[in-house]
Amino acid sequence: MNKLSELKTGLLTLTIFREMLEDQVIAGLLAFLDKNDVSSYADFVAKLYNANGGNISEYVREITGNSENVYVKTVGKGEKVPAYLEEALRAELKTLQMVSDLTPETLTEDLGFMGYLPRFDTTEYDVTAKYIHRVENIGKFGYGIYARNRMFYVSEDGNIVPVQNPDKTNLRELIDYEYERNIIIENTKALLSEKPAANLLLTGDAGTGKSSSVKAVANEFFEDGLRIIEVRKDQLRSIQKILNELSSNPLKFILFIDDLSFLKDDDNFNALKAVLEGSVTAKSDNVVIYATSNRRHIIKESFSDREGDDIHRNDTMQELVSLSERFGVHITFSKPNKATFLNIVHHIAAEKGITMEEKELDLLAERFALERGGRSARLAKQFIDNLLSKY
Repeated sequence: MNKLSELKTGLLTLTIFREMLEDQVIAGLLAFLDKNDVSSYADFVAKLYNANGGNISEYVREITGNSENVYVKTVGKGEKVPAYLEEALRAELKTLQMVSDLTPETLTEDLGFMGYLPRFDTTEYDVTAKYIHRVENIGKFGYGIYARNRMFYVSEDGNIVPVQNPDKTNLRELIDYEYERNIIIENTKALLSEKPAANLLLTGDAGTGKSSSVKAVANEFFEDGLRIIEVRKDQLRSIQKILNELSSNPLKFILFIDDLSFLKDDDNFNALKAVLEGSVTAKSDNVVIYATSNRRHIIKESFSDREGDDIHRNDTMQELVSLSERFGVHITFSKPNKATFLNIVHHIAAEKGITMEEKELDLLAERFALERGGRSARLAKQFIDNLLSKY
């Protein structure tokens, strides 16, 4: 049996990685190995070009690392892998190594075609060593969609979907509020270290950096195995299903609820309370809930129709307090005073290369803030962006 025949047999008998037979590039390769003509060769290379620009080794690295197969799921759950699975894995990784090592010359030497045929790249890549390394560190690398993505959202049908253009905010970009952010950082480190971690409620004025802080922390610890999933307020009844799905995943997750608010008789209010009360599923060691909220917004928007009734208003406040208490830690992001606001402005201005006289910068910044009703970190950034458009 020659090498290409051996490769074809190896691919057709994939078991652990069997989903790869449905992959367009691998299917294109198999079609060529079956037909062995110039048209099927060109079709395979075209699929590889479309997939990653034309590097077969890099493509094998990606599809093996991201494969959500029975082997990694078993390891991810912390269960013992049967000997037959180990044996099958090693054999299949050898087949995938053969794919990774393919060159245009290897595939076309028996075609007998003297005209031009498109080429592709091959780089040195140890498929078995790299895959075993990923599996041994599965708590940092993950598998499936979680291996290659850092931020997710919940679709209308309740599925977890990767964010195609994730927020790239990092901690170095955020100014002031160090005390508040350090609480988030230390709690997240506890989660990653498999120590008890609390659910966090971040409240305060709009634009003070609550959401940015959570996303920046998620970006900071991506390589340590942290992922973030944004859940809309109207999807809170799906949290139990999400927790069930994540409970056996080796990675750590933040379920992020931004701008939390409730309307009268909102079922989602009770759904969140039930989760925070600590059902067995909700206490999964690899998941925490981080929520942000503007307290005034909650009161105004949720229960304004009750403000005329003192008894109902008191019940409402008790409900709000009750919800807040169910979060392990409550962090308040206060509106910045003048000094803090200007410090943020100075920092962003320096980053953007603005060399304006400080007194003039401060005067313009204060005027910008007052015209818009107050100071905030978000407003400081908007001021600099506005200045740059005229600078």
